[in-house]
This record gives sequence, C-alpha cells and structure tokens, in this order.
Amino acid sequence: MPIDATQPYDDQNIFAKILRGDIPSKKVFEDEFALAFHDINPQAPHHILVIPKGPYVSWDDFSAKASDAEIAGFVRAVGHVAREAGLVKPGYRLLANTGTNAHQEVPHLHVHIFAGRQLGPMLSR
Repeated sequence: MPIDATQPYDDQNIFAKILRGDIPSKKVFEDEFALAFHDINPQAPHHILVIPKGPYVSWDDFSAKASDAEIAGFVRAVGHVAREAGLVKPGYRLLANTGTNAHQEVPHLHVHIFAGRQLGPMLSR
C-alpha cells in the first residue's frame, strides 16, 4: 500500500530491518552512507535497490534533513553501484518514488536501479 512521505520514520519498515541485519539481503555494496542489494521482486534483468543508512522516509525528507556528507555519500554510492555492475555503457534508469501518488511502498528512501533491457518510455500513458 502506498505511504504518506510526510509521516514520521518507522524503524520497523523492511529496509530498517535489513539495515539492522534482522532480514537478510543479497548485498552488492555497503559503506558508511548506503547499502545496495538486489530487489527480491525484480522488474528488470538488473534491479538493485540503494538505501541510505540514515532514517529518511523519502527523497524529500532526505534532501531536507540529511547532512551534506550523507547526501554526497549516498549519491556517490548510487553511481558506484551502477558502474561496478557494468550498467553505464548500456544504460540504466534510476527511480525514487515519493509519497502516495508515486506509489512509494516502503517508508525508507530507496533508489531503484533498473537495467539489462530496453526500458521503454518513462511513464506509461
């Protein structure tokens, strides 16, 4: 069910549990700012999620409250993951849903990296 991106952070969301190690993930990258892992329900041949380690509900929450170091570290992590996966030359798509209308389902900021096939238009009409 889509969530309200303005709600307070819920430390029981699935990504918070993955960060704590309560739920396993197929990790591809981790540093002090971010964790990246394969999506359990991939929507493309390559589908990786990148999440900040801080308690941020959405892109809006993160951009308003994260430190400059957290923001830079997270953005660099997304780029690093795409490069290390070999996705730059063929191309990839980034997606970060924020709030109900965008169908954000987990109340922890996450960026999807999609690749591995022609992805089609940005939005279906």
